[in-house]
Amino acid sequence: MSASDRKRFEYRQRLAAEAAAAQRGHDDDEEAPDEAAARAHRTQHQAQWVDMQIQQAIRRGDFDDLPGAGKPIAGIDRPHDPDWWLKRLIERERITGVLPPALALRTEHAEIATTLDRITTPDGVRTAVADFNARVVEARRQLQGGPPVVTPLLDADDEVDAWHERRTRRVAEQKARLAEIRAAEAAAAPPPRWRRWRRRGRPSP
Repeated sequence: MSASDRKRFEYRQRLAAEAAAAQRGHDDDEEAPDEAAARAHRTQHQAQWVDMQIQQAIRRGDFDDLPGAGKPIAGIDRPHDPDWWLKRLIERERITGVLPPALALRTEHAEIATTLDRITTPDGVRTAVADFNARVVEARRQLQGGPPVVTPLLDADDEVDAWHERRTRRVAEQKARLAEIRAAEAAAAPPPRWRRWRRRGRPSP
């Protein structure tokens, strides 16, 4: 839900609550003969009144210039992540060191590729994977309550193969960029002095 939609929803809820409170006060003074019919009548008119208030607020520009207005929802084209709310909370509140092991391991597992890419040797990758798996097993053994540990164990061979593939791809991309830079520099550089001299000394046809 975008910020604009959320504000409209909260505005609608507040107006509905105010209308319901006003209607209850009116009902205390004058009780309807048929309570069910009166309640249905009030609900219908309350919804119409709320919609009218929202339309008036839109015309006044109360919902203009909200954060995210006119922009696509962030991450809407990404695969579904059941822990999106947790990652968003950690990023927004800058939470560090206070999460239960189950939630901390989920976050670490989601970023494991980035963590392993900072390691320079296959043995280092295997050591990091072994350390992660040991902490997952230890968290599963804890019986202190809190969210369950659903983080899977990592396969060291698979992680080393993926690490090699990412590393090879990065090296190839870096070489390609370097070749492009050198080619652009060579095209922009003036010709060597001996070529300029040779051009000047060449007789005209």
